[in-house]
This record gives sequence, C-alpha cells and structure tokens, in this order.
Amino acid sequence: MYLWNQLVLAVFSSLLQTTLGKNVLDLSGDGWTVSSKTLNISVPGRVPSQAHLDLLAANIIDEPYYGLNDFNLRWIADNNWTYTSNPIDGLLSNSKSSWLVFNGLDTFTTIEFCGQFIGTTNNQFRQYIFDISNALEHCNGPPSASLEFGSAIRIANAIAAEPNSQKWPSGVQGTFEFPNRWYIRKEQSDFGWDWGPAFSPAGPWQNVYLVQSEREEDLYVVNTGFDIYRKDQINHLAPDQSQPWVVNASIDYLGSPPRHPSMSIEIKDLESGKLLKSGSLDNVVVSGQTITGNTMVDADAPSLWWPTGMGKQSMYNVTVTIQNEDQNLVSVTKRTGFRTIFLNRSNITDEQLAKGVAPGANWHFEVNGHEFYAKGSNLIPPDAFWSRVTEAKMQRLFDAVVAGNQNMLRVWASGAYLPDFMYDLADERGVLLWSEFQFSDALYPTDQPFLDNVAAEVVYNVRRVNHHPSLALWAGGNEIESLELPSAKQHDPASYARLVGDYEHLFISLILPLVYENSRSISYMPSSTNNGFLEVDLSAPVPMVERYDNGTEEKGHYYGDTDYYNYDSSVAFDFTGYPVGRFANEFGYHSMPSLQTWQQAVDDQDLHFNSSTIMLRNHHYPSNSPDTHNYKNSSMGMAEMTLAVERYYPIPNKQDSVANFSAWCHATQLFQADMYKSEIQFYRRGSGMPERQLGALYWQLEDIWQAPTWAGIEYDGRWKVLHYVARDVFQPVIVSPFWNSSTGNLSIYVTSDLWETAHGTVTLTWTDLSGKPIPENAGTPLTKQFSVGALNTTSIYETNVADLSLPNTKDAVLVIDLTARGRLPNAESKTPSTFTQRNNFNPVFPKDLALKDPELKLSHDAQAGTFTVEAQSAVSLYTWLDYPAGVVGYFEDNSFSLLPGEKRTLRFVVQKDETGGKWVDGVTVRSLWDQTTKS
Repeated sequence: MYLWNQLVLAVFSSLLQTTLGKNVLDLSGDGWTVSSKTLNISVPGRVPSQAHLDLLAANIIDEPYYGLNDFNLRWIADNNWTYTSNPIDGLLSNSKSSWLVFNGLDTFTTIEFCGQFIGTTNNQFRQYIFDISNALEHCNGPPSASLEFGSAIRIANAIAAEPNSQKWPSGVQGTFEFPNRWYIRKEQSDFGWDWGPAFSPAGPWQNVYLVQSEREEDLYVVNTGFDIYRKDQINHLAPDQSQPWVVNASIDYLGSPPRHPSMSIEIKDLESGKLLKSGSLDNVVVSGQTITGNTMVDADAPSLWWPTGMGKQSMYNVTVTIQNEDQNLVSVTKRTGFRTIFLNRSNITDEQLAKGVAPGANWHFEVNGHEFYAKGSNLIPPDAFWSRVTEAKMQRLFDAVVAGNQNMLRVWASGAYLPDFMYDLADERGVLLWSEFQFSDALYPTDQPFLDNVAAEVVYNVRRVNHHPSLALWAGGNEIESLELPSAKQHDPASYARLVGDYEHLFISLILPLVYENSRSISYMPSSTNNGFLEVDLSAPVPMVERYDNGTEEKGHYYGDTDYYNYDSSVAFDFTGYPVGRFANEFGYHSMPSLQTWQQAVDDQDLHFNSSTIMLRNHHYPSNSPDTHNYKNSSMGMAEMTLAVERYYPIPNKQDSVANFSAWCHATQLFQADMYKSEIQFYRRGSGMPERQLGALYWQLEDIWQAPTWAGIEYDGRWKVLHYVARDVFQPVIVSPFWNSSTGNLSIYVTSDLWETAHGTVTLTWTDLSGKPIPENAGTPLTKQFSVGALNTTSIYETNVADLSLPNTKDAVLVIDLTARGRLPNAESKTPSTFTQRNNFNPVFPKDLALKDPELKLSHDAQAGTFTVEAQSAVSLYTWLDYPAGVVGYFEDNSFSLLPGEKRTLRFVVQKDETGGKWVDGVTVRSLWDQTTKS
C-alpha cells in the first residue's frame, strides 16, 4: 500500500479534527489517469503517486531500481505528465465555498478544475490551497481535476538560462548528475547524489482533498503550530527548568474568521488518560487565517519525555477547540510531549575551564537541562519515490535505530521534510530528529520570488512538525557554511563578501526569524557544520553573527562540529588524523551491499565486482553531468574499496565467481565497520578530553537503493556489518584500544555516557590464534579495575607492543572483556545495571594474521528460537551469521570474536518474513578465516 494513502493517519491522525458542516472528499486512491500527449501514453493512475510508479503499475516500464534503469528511464523525467481525475462524486449542491487542498505536488504544476485554469505550483514542500468555488459553479459537465506536471529538469535549465538568473563562480555548485537543482524547490537529491540515482520524479506525491463548506462560519484546519516550552524560553538560550510550561496553540484554517472567538484546551496523559489540564486558552488572537492562544502548566506537573536510554517517552493528547460564542467550530487533537531540547553553542564558561574543558565554544545538545552524548547517524530519503515508502518499512527502520543504541538521527538536507508519521515513530521510540531545511552543497538564489517561496515552505513545515517531542533542531542546510562558502572564497575571492551576504540573507535574515516566530522550543543554526555564533541580536538585520573561522590559530581552542571524509585508506586507522572538535556530525566510507541485496537489482551475469552494471550503479564519484557512462569516476570509487580491502584484510579468491563476489562485498563491509568503529571510539573518548566531545552521527543510516554507499542498513532493511559494530560501540559503557601502528603505542580506555559514575573490571587476555594463552599474559595485567565519571573516559592501560613478550605478533590476539555497574539516566530502579562488552586487539592488521580454521559449529533450537555458534578449534574473528533472502531482521549480536570452546547463543529478531519460517534453514556462519579459503 502506498504511504500517502495513509496520510489520514499521518496528518489527520496526529491532527485529528472535528468539524461541523464540512464536506471533505479525499481524492486519493485510484480513479486517476496519467498521460503524456508528447509520448502518446495514457495509463491508470493513483494519488498519491509519481509518474514512474504508475507507469510501472501499468507494465509500461520495469522496476526503476533494476539494472541500469536509472539511466534508461531518463525519458520520463524529460517529459510532462498530466494526472486527470475521474468525475468527482459526492459534491454539495449548495456549498458556500469549495477548495482544493494539496499537501504535496512534485513540483511544477498547472492545475485545472472543470476545464478552467485554477493556478500553478513551484515548490514540492509546500501545501497549496486553491478556491474552486467559481469554477465549480460554472462547471459544464461532470467535475474533474487536472494536474499537469512539468519536467523539473527542463524547467531548472530554463531558469538557469534566463539572462537575469543569479550566477555563481565556476566549480562551487555541487552538481551530481543533472545541473541547476539550486534554482528550484524540489528534493535536491532527485538530481543525483553520490549515494543515489537521479530519477527526478513528478506527480502528486501527497494526498489531495476537496473541501466544501455549507456555512460561512464553518472552519477546516489545514495546519497547526503547537509549541510547548518553558516560560521565557528563547531558542538560542538554555531554558530555565524551574519555570512553568507554556502551551501555545496556533491553528491555520479555511473559512471566515469567528466574530467572537475563544479557544479551550484539554491535556490528557496518553497512557493513563489522567487529565493534566483543561480550560480556556488565554491571549486569543485572530490574524488572517490563523487563531492563536496559550495556557500555562505547572513546572513539575507533566511527566517528561526523554530520548531512548535516558528515561520514558511520556506523551499527552492535547485537544484544542475553537469556539464562536457558545458554538464549537472545530477541534484538533495532537499527541505531544513535555521536554526541552537545546543546542548549546555558547562560549565555554569559567566553571567548564576549571574542569579541564578547553577554551572556545560549546557545541552539544541538552535535553531537559541535561547534556548527553548524541549517538546516531544521518537519515537520507528511504526511497527515490516517497509515495511507496510504507509505514511498516519505517517502523522496521526506527526499530533498528533503537536496537542499534542510537538516540539521534540527523535528517539530512536535500531530501524531503519527513511526514508526520515518521516523527510519530521517533516520538514513540525516543529518537531525536535533528531536522534540516532542504538546501545542500550549493549556494542559492536570493531574488524576492525565491525568498517568498522559501518563506512559505519554512513556515508550513516548522508549524506542521513542531509538536513532536522528537524534533531536536532546525538547521538551515548542509555543508553550506563549511564547504560552499570556503569553495567560493577559493574560486572567486572578489565575490566572496557578496556571496556571504547572500548566504546570510537567506539562512539568517529570512529563515531564522521565521523559525523563532513559529517555535520558542527549537534551536536553529544556519548550516549543519559550523563553528557557532559570536552574538545574537534579533533586532539586527543579520540577527545571528556566525563564527566563520574556527579559531584554529588559537592553540588549544575548540569551536563547532566536524564533517570528515578521507578516502585515502592508508590512514584510515590513524586516529591522530581524525578531527578534534565538540561534535562529529558526518564521517564515513562506502562499502558494497550484500549479495542478497545485489540479487534484488541486477542480473546474475553482473554479479562480479567490476561488471559494467555494478560499476555504473556506484555513483561515487558522481559524473557531475547527465552522462550515463560514468566509468572513469565510478572506477575511482570502486578502487577505493578495493585498496582498502587489500591493505588490511585477506583478499578473497574463491573458485565460484558469485561466492567470490559475495566475499569481496563482505570484505568491504569489514573495512567500513572497522573504520567507523575506530572513529566512533575516538569521538566518544573525546567526552573526557579537553575538547569535551559530545556527539557522533555517522554517514549514513540507510540506503535509498541497492548500490555501493555509506549506509549501515541496506535498502530492504538488512543490516550491514557496520550497523552491528556501531551498535556495539554505542553501548553505554565501552572499552576501546587505541593503537598507533607507526609507533607501536597501545592505550586502552573505558568510556561511559551514563550520568553517574560507573565502576567495573576489564579482563585482558592474550592468546595465540589457536586459543592457547600466551605465557605470563605477554606482560599485561590480567585485570584492571576502573571508575569512570559521568559522560567521561578514563585510561586503564598503556604500553608499547614492542615491550610486550609476544612470541609472534602475527599469531596473537588480546581479548578485552568489560563488566561495569552503573545506573541508566532516570532509571526507575535504584539498583545499578550491569553492562558487558567484548573488544579485541591484534598487533598487526587482519591480512597479516596467521589465521587458523576455528571450525565453527552452528546449531538451531527451533523451540527456543535461538542459534548457537561455537568455535571448536581456534579463535574466530569477525564471526558472522548470515541469513537468506525473503526475511528481514537482525541477530542480537554479530561480527564478534570467539575463543575456542566458547559458545554464543543468539536470537534472530524477525521484522518481516516472506518465507513461512523456512529462512532458518539458510542461516550460515563464517569468520575471517573463511575469507582466505577457495570454497
């Protein structure tokens, strides 16, 4: 079922409304025709949808994701497509007024009703409302709607070719495949990105409604802005947690403004049904088509909403009713929560300096007055075609996020603003969503029509999602301040000041006030990677003065968050080269998806590493043009993965070509996971270092299709090695070895993100690869006791590999087992929890190890629903349980080490099963040893 068929749940379930005298017709579903006069094509259509999907349903095209269809189907994006409804039944004969309400049209649309021109659209992210009363009154014949969608590719090029169109220095704008995306308000990644295709779809991607009123006083709600914040709170300052709560309700409606308006509110605990607050709202104001009022709630009255791992996700239903004298006109119910979330970019205080924090500025999040370590990843669009993103698939994805010990996702710019139901899922699971406006890797126009278009987009979306407690931040865009402006300065120094002014005009002078006017509860920053601000003056023409230089000339000072990529794999594990900052919001390296995922999208004959299809589905590096034969750039990305494997891991050389391809894919995932593990451990260790580093969000959470990408979860939900390894190093208390391969220095740290001190023991066991203990434990203590402070780290052991009594560094492994006791934040029980983790260290890289066959044994207990893995004869490194196609889920642990005689018993969490349970017969196990074998 298409997602947008469910927007009655996504929008009108989180925005329930009761109205009198309204006739609301949902025009979604079948009953449409999609046609192209130029191509002489006409097929059945549906709403919500996009042209590609309706052509697929009519068997005009194959699955767009198969083979090289992202190139072969370019003709669809090059043409216009018209959606025409069947005659519309159920209309009132005596309506006072009638409107068409579009929640999302992608993107350039000419709208007719009853054959009469109604209006046009030019923004994928806006809600559009058109009065069709006159057209309906003069309708000849059965009423119907027609939506003609223009080719966004052609329109963007036409805008760029206009003599007065804004221009930028050559080499600055981020072109991936189709150019000129920055001129239009459409999902920017529709024009290509280095992890996805360039389909540039068109169509009614969200629901369509026809709304009629019988009386002038009837109201219909089109959007709301519910805001919950502490009294006197302002977006860029830390809220006072002792202050009472303000609940502000602002409702946008269709209809005539009430002559004697009033508003009432009822707030009920979602779990118990207990009434928290009821009564009339104060300060009721009608402005245009919006009515606003507010009330106060005692400071400690509500139960707080907390992110996962920090407490309960307490939520409330808030019902607001608009009244005119004694008559209820409309009621709206939304589910929300009481919490404060604040991005602290203030200067380091004297108190922090006294605790050893380096001078500079903060850059971290605080929830309900508590700083915490943000652990997570970056969310990209889950599909190139939003209208086939199902709620069930997103439930599986968010469950994987929580299972992966992640508490924050950065909703990356240049996808689309998430639908309400995805925020609902995040609310329920306690996942914070750092959300961004849809601008990325380009400089954007500042002409007045463009600014007006953006303003409407910003206001609509800020108001729409503001009630969600998972909403953590609004950022103006991605990498504009850290990448685009420096690039502009390099390419055209003379124009730099003007370009900075344009940037500030759009992202600070325009967007910042719009956020502040519609939300007191959410912080805003102009660009995702930045060095904080110098001052904020909301009355100034540029109300936030950004710190464009990070102050690196001041030794030992730290400002801002970091964005780091280095595709020279020879330095991948050199942690001395990782950036030192307050927060890491992007970092990563690409890998291949699994064989099972490749088989969804390519023919069997293409299942080898450098087949034409595999290479051309790799969009790193992008072609920077519409060229469909990007072998040169693609080969560079393929070479990066190949070199990474060859430098560090056994090189697969299996006799069966498909098995060899699968082993190569797995090897690229091993490198990717190890590199991310190295970085995450480094960043987490920074919580106790002078930089006071408090966040690691890796690039990226999931795939948009089946291809080589940076993702940890493949397109259908299958976990790569990365997601398992990230889950392990995102545990609350971890132990991490830091080895400098150049000097031989080895240090081991325990890191905790608990809010209280944790205590425990680390066991350090040296064995050879057959599992025999190395005499005298190679000079290393068998155990180390530790105490680690709240949000902190501590060193427990330091040595140099040369100083250890290791007979053969190629035949040695240090097994590091941690057991810790500590209390989770806001835990209901006073009894501390127990945390365990295993890590290991090899004094050489995996390719140089004298591996031995661990003779892994796998058994399945059907009654218990568990799998048991045993290493029978040697140490098993990178022990990997795999499962066949047809089922989606994850093992409780994976990619772990086993000593000889050790057993691990694990469950597989089934999220979706199309095999009738037969998948259990296809579960296999392998280790690093198997990468060296011929079979």
